[in-house]
Amino acid sequence: MKKAEGKVYLIGAGPGDPGLLTLRAKECLALADVVVYDRLAEPGILHHCRPDARFVYVGKASSQHTMRQEDINKLLVTLAQEGLQVARLKGGDPLVFGRGGEEALALAEADISFEFVPGISSAIAVAAYAGIPVTHRKVAASFAVITGHEDPAKETSSVKWEKLATATDTLVFLMGVENIEKISAQLMKNGRPGTCPAAIIRWGTHPKQQTWVTILAEAAATVKKYGIEPPAIFLVGEVVRLREKLRWFDNKPLWGQTIIVTRARSQAGTLSRRLRELGAKAVEAPAIKTVPVKDYGPLDRAIASLKEYEWLLFTSVNGVKYFFERLKLAGKDTRALASCKIGAIGTATAAALNEHGIAVDALPPSFRAEGLAEAIAPCVGPGSKILLPRAKEARDVLPQLLAAQGAEIDVIPAYETVMDESAADEVLNALEETKRPVVTFTSSSTVRNLLKLLGPKRSLLKKAVLAAIGPVTAAALREEGLQADICAETYTIEGLIEAIGAYLAQNAKEV
Repeated sequence: MKKAEGKVYLIGAGPGDPGLLTLRAKECLALADVVVYDRLAEPGILHHCRPDARFVYVGKASSQHTMRQEDINKLLVTLAQEGLQVARLKGGDPLVFGRGGEEALALAEADISFEFVPGISSAIAVAAYAGIPVTHRKVAASFAVITGHEDPAKETSSVKWEKLATATDTLVFLMGVENIEKISAQLMKNGRPGTCPAAIIRWGTHPKQQTWVTILAEAAATVKKYGIEPPAIFLVGEVVRLREKLRWFDNKPLWGQTIIVTRARSQAGTLSRRLRELGAKAVEAPAIKTVPVKDYGPLDRAIASLKEYEWLLFTSVNGVKYFFERLKLAGKDTRALASCKIGAIGTATAAALNEHGIAVDALPPSFRAEGLAEAIAPCVGPGSKILLPRAKEARDVLPQLLAAQGAEIDVIPAYETVMDESAADEVLNALEETKRPVVTFTSSSTVRNLLKLLGPKRSLLKKAVLAAIGPVTAAALREEGLQADICAETYTIEGLIEAIGAYLAQNAKEV
């Protein structure tokens, strides 16, 4: 049997913002057997990889190398020769000072198939996120990208300073902070005015991006004064003046905040995306994941007898998801619900039902079990039969209230929530490295499982701002000896985000 042919994808991860990852890069990461990656500004990019993928870190930082370039080249060749699909992931673009060309040559010499997957270069993206276009009509008609790692004072420098200094309008030095004094000196020596505007941008496109605007003659002093360290770019040119009017990224309402999202990864996207849109660093650290129950016999039997039920109640989007999956497997569709009235807790749950063509008959203004029980109370009495497909473990308030009215209620597990340990390191790093992070909780199970995940390090939550989606979740925190600093008045993702924004605005000095 012929051995499978391996292939290496030389992928650019972009400058940091996970939203700048290309669609092709995402596709390649999803099919890779092994991922060989450098230090990334946003490790969350690795979530696009297969769960069973093997990860090999070969990261490089200034003056620190986990693996020599020659050894990386050999590793890529060896992995591909084993018949593996290899994703070689680099920050920025692999061919802009990324040594992707060297790796490709090694692969070509070994007759290994490879593909370049360009990434958005930090030379352009970081400047844009600082509100500085590298070209602009009547201001800059050209720009150059130069490595900042090369010592401009060495005799064999390949940088032609006498031509570069004035040849282009905008100069972008990548990784140039450590040599900024020598770079500035060479530019001024060769004709660039010391009064030329300059900017130093650290952690560009990332929520902790910092920008210092100065002039060429004072750039080195600025680095020393503020203790600026890599990763950073050094930009020189008149376009820097445009930042004052074009600043758009680092002035958002939640700018600079680290917010930990404990929601299940399958549902975290909406909350994380909205937080990022508002300028926060959203760390997806799911404390829970939903899984099917081991025995679907009870739910399948209930679905077979739907005509017996007057009401079908849903308390979550997950309940809707798993119920309709079983309905479809039973060979039925929404017509099977014709005899049932439908009740839901929360607009998100109602929206999930609407996607199946179902309009709810009862949607209480208060997104709690008590609210739904009150809403259907006039229609429920002795003999009323109600079906409630929900999580295996949940509050018993709703069935107890309905049973008190004489209703017969079948509470049937449609799914269960279990602890998700996949992001344990990420949540610990976020809690340990952030002075005052915000931790969001969207259900009682996220509270319980995050605390299990943290174990003896649960004390890290004492320095965090704890945000609960509603009073039930806040009560779960109290049961664990913790106090919710934020409790949303509207028990939705948008309501939670609004509550976080209001709290942070009122407590800006503390957070």
